[in-house]
Amino acid sequence: MCSHIEMKYGLKSFVQRVKLAPFLKDEVGATAVEYGLLAALISVVIIVSVTAVGTQIVKTFTTVKNALAGN
Repeated sequence: MCSHIEMKYGLKSFVQRVKLAPFLKDEVGATAVEYGLLAALISVVIIVSVTAVGTQIVKTFTTVKNALAGN
């Protein structure tokens, strides 16, 4: 359903008259969300990498320990 104002001036003109155009064009919030998603993705990659490397380091130290202990 269109209001009387929308029918008379059109939706674009109505948005401009209500001064919503700056808010519709504002992409600052979208950019913040994109940066948040990027930071989350980088965090996941770091956690997975550190976990994989940590597991390998534990195996290496265990091998060295057993070799030094004579097992």
